[in-house]
Amino acid sequence: MSDLHARLRALGLVATHGALDDLIALATKKRWGPTEVLEYVTEIEEKDRTRRGLESRQRRSRLETFKPIDSFDWNWPTSIDRPLIESLLSLDFIESARNVVLVAPSGLGKTMIAKNIAHRAVLAGRSVLFLSAAQMLLDLGAQESSRALERRLHYYAKIGLLVLDELGFLAFDNRNADLIFQVVSRRYEKKSVILTTNLAFAEWHTVFPSATCATALVERIVHHADIVKIDGKSYRLRESQLDADTRSASRRHMKKPSDV
Repeated sequence: MSDLHARLRALGLVATHGALDDLIALATKKRWGPTEVLEYVTEIEEKDRTRRGLESRQRRSRLETFKPIDSFDWNWPTSIDRPLIESLLSLDFIESARNVVLVAPSGLGKTMIAKNIAHRAVLAGRSVLFLSAAQMLLDLGAQESSRALERRLHYYAKIGLLVLDELGFLAFDNRNADLIFQVVSRRYEKKSVILTTNLAFAEWHTVFPSATCATALVERIVHHADIVKIDGKSYRLRESQLDADTRSASRRHMKKPSDV
């Protein structure tokens, strides 16, 4: 049995290796023939491979924790296209290599929405990477040779769904603007990009080194894209204020020892 365990593991039949004793007991009890045993082995290996694949995609996506879309307060923004967002959650835009741009001031849930779309893609078997624009630029800028940089650009170009968060929060110099342009250009009409930004397109020239650079980037992003604009006051600030009010009320109702 120890030899059989080792051979199963060496063959990559990890689930069968782990369930071998139970499998033998079950097959004996139910008097399974060779076909039933093979069907059972195939089923548990398929389930285990699906589970491990999902865990691997989730780990590589860097999504970390986020609030589910079910908890999103659709009534808080003064303007939001809910049907469009719900259609994006179906992932049809990925099939046609369309982009998604979420434009909103801070605190209105654009990152939350982007993460939920990305998570749906992970569940659907897509390779996904979520990171801020600044994180990607730090990674690309750290490459010490042109060959290493080319490998990283190729990596960002081939990911099934790339999500760049917080584009526009920091100004870009010529080098960083060129790197973003290269990533977007290599994915153009081939792979989808989700961008979140606090800037309207007309304001992109304020963070890029030239209006020409900003225009060229915008053209490639929006040529095949769904634009989601969200207006309103910060939801995070509202939550913070509500929390502060609750704690203040709680303190007012607390009795001091001398009052008892």
